[in-house]
Amino acid sequence: MTLDRLVCANCAGLVAEGRCPTCRASRERLQRSGGFNLQPAMLAALALLVLVCALLLARVGG
Repeated sequence: MTLDRLVCANCAGLVAEGRCPTCRASRERLQRSGGFNLQPAMLAALALLVLVCALLLARVGG
């Protein structure tokens, strides 16, 4: 997840702006963790998409 689109539940401002202590803490935590983290559901959806693409390519190619 990127900071440019994340909205704070506390002040309804952008986390990147750091308007409140909650925004600033979330911004620091996300910056330390490297920003975007794949969630298990997203990883499973990505694996399913790759599988479907592979099956379609096998059907078309062979």
